[in-house]
Parts: sequence; C-alpha cells; structure tokens
Amino acid sequence: MKILFIRFSSIGDIVLTTPLIRCAKQQLKDVEIHFITKKKFASVIEANPYIDKLFTIEDSVKEIATELKKENYDYVIDLHHNLRSLRLKKSLGKPSYSFNKLNYEKWLYVQFKINKLPKKHIVDRYFEAVSELGIKSDSKGLDYFIPTNDKIEIESFLPKSFHLGFHSLVLGGSYYTKQIPKNKVIEVIQLSDKPIVLLGGKEETILGNDLEKQFSGKVLNCCGKINLNQSSSIIEQSQKVITSDTGLMHIASAFKKEVHSFWGNTVTEFGMYPYLPGEGSKIHEVKNLSCRPCSKLGYKTCPKKHFKCMNEIEVAKVFEAH
Repeated sequence: MKILFIRFSSIGDIVLTTPLIRCAKQQLKDVEIHFITKKKFASVIEANPYIDKLFTIEDSVKEIATELKKENYDYVIDLHHNLRSLRLKKSLGKPSYSFNKLNYEKWLYVQFKINKLPKKHIVDRYFEAVSELGIKSDSKGLDYFIPTNDKIEIESFLPKSFHLGFHSLVLGGSYYTKQIPKNKVIEVIQLSDKPIVLLGGKEETILGNDLEKQFSGKVLNCCGKINLNQSSSIIEQSQKVITSDTGLMHIASAFKKEVHSFWGNTVTEFGMYPYLPGEGSKIHEVKNLSCRPCSKLGYKTCPKKHFKCMNEIEVAKVFEAH
C-alpha cells in the first residue's frame, strides 16, 4: 500500500500531522508513506523516520504533478484541505480522505461568540477522518526528529551558568496579537529562577538583543541566530518552555516538555492547543473577555487597542508549584 499525506504549511500544523503518520506506518501492513509540503517547511519533517519519501513544492503542485502521478497511490490523506490540495487530489484521481476544518464554526465563534466547535483536538479529528483505513491513535502524542548535524551540545553552546538548567522563552509569532508582549516577557524573565534562552526568528533579533543587554548573564538571545531544528534542540533540553501559540509550542509538546502557553486572540477551543505535552504544562489565558476570540489567525495590532487578552495574563502562575 502506498499513501500520500498532504500538508503544505506551517510549522505547527505539520508537527500536528505526525501522530497520524506514525500510526499509519506502524499499523498498516507493508505501507509506504509519502508526504508533500512546501520547500521552506521541509526541515520540519525531513528527519521523520516514518516517511519513506518527501516531496516539496515552491508554490504550485503543478511543479511535481507528473512525478506524483507516477507513484500510483492507493490513498491520499489531505490534512490541509484547501483549494491547492483539492486540485492535487483531483489530478491524482485516487481515493482520498480529509477532515472538516470547521471554518464556519470558527467564523461563528469569532463574529458572534457562539461556540459550536467540538471539544476535540484537531489531531483526534484527523484520526476520525481516516478511521475507515483502520488507523487508530496510539495516544503517544506528537513526534519531532532533529537531524544529527543540528543537535546542540549545551555544554559548548550555552554559558556555564545555563548548564544546571534553563528555561526557553519563545518570542514572536505569526501575528502581533498572538505574541507575548514585551512587558510580559520581562515579567517572565524577572520571575524565573533559571537563566533563559530566547528563541524566535530574525524579526525578534532586536528585541532579543535588548533583553540580553537588560538582563546580562541571565538571558541569552538566540533569535535569528540559529535555525528551526537547532531551536528545537534547545527546547528539547529545556526544563520549561514559555511560548505563545506558535510552531515551537507544538515542538515542545512533541518533546513532552513542561509547556506554558500564552493565548491572545486565538483560543484553545479552535482545537490546536498543546497536544499531550509534559507534566506541569499549563494554558494561560484571560477568560470571559467579550472580544475574544477576535480572529482565528490574528492581527497586526489589537483591534480594541487594549490587548487585554495578553496584558492581563498572570505571569506568576507560570512559576507556581505543581
């Protein structure tokens, strides 16, 4: 049997497909697993031992449509479910499985605060979609595999004061209203009893450098200085991970870390909260805000100008005893 999995983007969304990939590989007899994603996200999945062949595209599935047709798949499992994936499935002409993205239910929640969403994580909804194939959840959580050349030796990479334990703090996010604001980041650093490694992209480099100077000796800024898999290696060796709703949040869950996730404009009801993370993990959010959720994705600024969803989170609860 040969199966093609489709998930074009993004980091966290791809990580959330890994339980299905693992269970398909382990539970189906003589199965060959192929996966297609965008080239810029290939590093998220390239070291996964359950994937036999990885295909990538820059933008259009037309780039490799001929190559994919030659594979003669038995089934296509569409975990993206958009126009691009629909076109790909049509061109392949093979039996396919997908899932309901619940866009209407999310719109209803965002626009009118009417919650008709199922109380079920998206990973569990993935498994429901392929139940006919006999693939069942093993309840072992997410996977993340770091290529050997990206694994970081803490003793040589981090200052000596970090060697007895450190926390990872993720800056940034795909939208401003999903990011932990600077004042809350500072609170986290001040309250932490451990040194902190800052993780994020190039966009967070300036903020990270400023915080490193402000908290000299306690903070190391890695934003924009290491790649995704190296950041993941740092997370794997952290005692605690403080993050917003980002791809690194899901990677931390894959490593069963103690994950403290801060939720701004998005809500856990959308079904993409940390999936089976480590002991002591907590979700930090301001409940009963009439304006929340204001978007299923996010905004460049708070539409209400107060950003209460993040600014009113009690940071001290991150460091409370379990």
